[in-house]
Amino acid sequence: MPRPLHGVLGIVQTPFTAEDELDLVSLQREVDWAMSLGAHGLGTGMVSEILRLTTEERRELTARLVEFVNGRGAVFAAVGAESARQAVEHARQAERVGCDAVMAAPPTTARLGVEGLVGYYRALADAIDVPVIVQDASAYVGQAIPLSVYLELLERYGNEKILFKPEASPIGPKLSELRDATSGQAKIFDGSGGILLVDCYRRGITGTMPGCELLDAQIALWNALERGGDEAIYDLYLPICAIVTLQMQAGLDGFLAVEKDVLFHRGLIASDLRRSPNGWSLDRETAEEVQRLFARLQDAVARQAVR
Repeated sequence: MPRPLHGVLGIVQTPFTAEDELDLVSLQREVDWAMSLGAHGLGTGMVSEILRLTTEERRELTARLVEFVNGRGAVFAAVGAESARQAVEHARQAERVGCDAVMAAPPTTARLGVEGLVGYYRALADAIDVPVIVQDASAYVGQAIPLSVYLELLERYGNEKILFKPEASPIGPKLSELRDATSGQAKIFDGSGGILLVDCYRRGITGTMPGCELLDAQIALWNALERGGDEAIYDLYLPICAIVTLQMQAGLDGFLAVEKDVLFHRGLIASDLRRSPNGWSLDRETAEEVQRLFARLQDAVARQAVR
């Protein structure tokens, strides 16, 4: 029986060795740290650099993630691809090794209409027994998914099988549109580094899927939202927003560069190397600003720990 997805579900960053191979030692350290914080689960996504991995690397990353989490929380795998056949192959492998769900963004090289998008997700949903998270990552890659696609999939498969991660702008209003159009039945997760987590939480999300580099703060923020009280919430949220703003200025490359820099300085991964080619790299002044903001965020996390 798949574990349900809810709460804070971190998206792992994929560490690489100097030889450009998967660094599994660092990956296990990242996973163990995330689970020790109280994360409800982990998964892969765009910031796992899945579009830059070979097929075998994607399979190994998925299998190792399940192995390293070792039953301590839910695990899901990003399976989006340029064809339904590729996505189905990734999804079946994810289910086979023990993932509790899969997540798929649409193809990035084809502009699909409603019929094509529905067909892509139906192929996935029909091929596996675990839930499918429909991801609109169009804020930084791929295409936007029309509301009618969400509604058709939800009507056909129900809200235990089809989940949603809508990241098309404007995120908050679109999230509310989906919520209202489904009478609150849609299970919705936010992403985009958590830059809109407070707004999205208040619109009724089931959980959040940020990268792992700020996961201690994201979990503290989620817990503060559950308790209520604006002082604690915004003490954590504002520095998170400032850091994610720096990430977003360079799209997916910006997320990757800043996230890996923070993980490296935390001592969680042995190197901040990304899979090349990259369109943007972290310059000294941006890196210094990230570290200033990170220090303020850690102070906020420490204050929450003594409440």
